[in-house]
Amino acid sequence: MIYQLFGHFKKEIRCFKTLLLLFIGGFAHGQLSIQITQGVDNPIPIAIVPFQWTGAGLPSENVAEIVSQDLQQVGEFEPLSPRNMLALPNEESEVYYRDWSVLAQDYLLVGKIDYLADSGLMEVQYEFFDINRQQKLAGELLTGRESQLRDIGHEISNVVFEAVTGTPGAFTTQLLYIVAEFVSPELTYYRLEKSDYDGKRAQVLLESEEPIMSPNWAPNGLDIAYVSFETGLPRIYTQNIASGQRRQITNFPNINSSPVFSPDGSKLAMVLSKDGSPDIYVQDLISNQITRITDHPAIDTEPSWSKDGGSIVFMSDRSGQPQIYQMEVGANSYDVERLTYDCFQCSKAQFLPDGVNLVHVRRETRQSPQYQISIMNLETLRVISLTSTRLDESPSIAPNGSMIIYATKFNNRGVLDAVSIDGRVKFRLPSNQGDVREPSWSPFLN
Repeated sequence: MIYQLFGHFKKEIRCFKTLLLLFIGGFAHGQLSIQITQGVDNPIPIAIVPFQWTGAGLPSENVAEIVSQDLQQVGEFEPLSPRNMLALPNEESEVYYRDWSVLAQDYLLVGKIDYLADSGLMEVQYEFFDINRQQKLAGELLTGRESQLRDIGHEISNVVFEAVTGTPGAFTTQLLYIVAEFVSPELTYYRLEKSDYDGKRAQVLLESEEPIMSPNWAPNGLDIAYVSFETGLPRIYTQNIASGQRRQITNFPNINSSPVFSPDGSKLAMVLSKDGSPDIYVQDLISNQITRITDHPAIDTEPSWSKDGGSIVFMSDRSGQPQIYQMEVGANSYDVERLTYDCFQCSKAQFLPDGVNLVHVRRETRQSPQYQISIMNLETLRVISLTSTRLDESPSIAPNGSMIIYATKFNNRGVLDAVSIDGRVKFRLPSNQGDVREPSWSPFLN
């Protein structure tokens, strides 16, 4: 797994056929769909009443159902079936707390949707209640077009999730990932896709007969970086999602890989072997100046920034086996701190938002066949393994720090799984077409 990237560089250079699907409305070949594989033992009971609709026919999206699915999919809530509700209120004046206490519900969400014929807009009014305290926790009027109803539903889910848990919701975030579709021994299609956090509304951003790797979000949520082999060699590109405009960042000999935006979006950390062995470099995206960060004959790869942008963690095999190291940007190349000692192989490290806990992929012993997603506290050195399957890799953290999405295998197919940072909640995003790999969770999006 660790050296899979470098195997691509032995590939014979051949003519390429690259299909750029750079329109934002283009749908992906296959949709991802969440399957809950593990939830908490005692999920929070919540009643989400179907929203009243005042327009003709039915809207294209069921907002209440979107909220219900969001909250159920994270494993911490158990929505009440509308069939078991004693009443169907749509506003505060119609809410009687005793009706919901009898049903043992802790929270209640009601709402209505009005169609404004003059403007073609829709007004979504929702109100959220704590049944036990008998008080209203939140309420808002949101306006948008019918095509934005799914976004409005996700936004309501964010409000409900934060009101109950105290953690900002990440339901309006998105995912990048790679789909590899095997056609024949001579042909595999690679697609860079983007979707909502739950796999819905998937879109193809790039398609090629050559490998695409290492997608990464810019902190503004508007741009991405990735590696494409479309010229027969690995090169780093950035791309604006809305316009599809691309920029080739590197064209150095040999390895150009693992681009990662700095927290302020002004720089890219990357792996280059232009000066010999693979090392970590940082390129200023405005001046294009490149600075070498590490200088070692071993393989240094998989850079990831600290939350303040002052240091970089990376994987190196300088000790004989892949381990995780950290160094300050601008420090001398020999001033490197080794972070992991108690594993046979540790890789793919990145910090949780607290800056203290390090998510990584861990293989405990030489005899162990398992690569697991784990968290190590750098202050206490305590390690918690969150997964137990054999080939878990490429973890990416939700911007609220509550979930980790990663690539794994299920029924001999590459899929995306997600696990909460306490290991209690798990869900799966399988694809109905192709192997899915290398997920990247977006920042919070405006």
